[in-house]
Amino acid sequence: MGITLEVFTDYVCPWCFLSTRRIEKLKQNYSIEVQLAFFPLHPDTPPEGLALEKLFAGRNLDIAAMHARMKALMDAEGLPYGVRTHTYNSRLAQELGKWGDTLGSHAIHDALYRAYFADGRDISKVDVLMQIARSVGLPEDGARDVLENRTFKNAVDADWARARSYGITGVPTFVSGGQAVVGAQPYDVLERFVRQMGATPSIA
Repeated sequence: MGITLEVFTDYVCPWCFLSTRRIEKLKQNYSIEVQLAFFPLHPDTPPEGLALEKLFAGRNLDIAAMHARMKALMDAEGLPYGVRTHTYNSRLAQELGKWGDTLGSHAIHDALYRAYFADGRDISKVDVLMQIARSVGLPEDGARDVLENRTFKNAVDADWARARSYGITGVPTFVSGGQAVVGAQPYDVLERFVRQMGATPSIA
């Protein structure tokens, strides 16, 4: 039996990027339909971005140590992870990703994560997002319409509202059958969750 697994995420969330390989493994091994939904992790990030020192100000965090820890985790998953200095407003990127889903282009999600976490690019900028869309073969005219006319604004608004209605306060959050698992859980925890929700192994 197949189930739907809704994954709430944000492109500037390192734990969400870390979880992408585990989600792909779930899709390979179980009869599940994964639906990405977006969450406002740092919705008030200004147009120029926000230095990580300011983002984490007052929390007594060692940013270099945080990077080293996350780099080791990403390395273990085979994911690229560069040094970042800023976070950027991801709202337009979310709208672009939502549009990409309607075209069946799941590659846009990986490209957006990698643009930010591997290359440190400012994914709030229209020209950067246009380049990313082109890199995965999405139609240029459609991408420009999404980014300039905000044609998927309502769709992302609906995701944010659904996240609030579910009581979600952090990402990634995995939702199925009215139940949720929060955080970048190990694969075996996610596997146990989808099995409990009724997912059956895929036939090889």
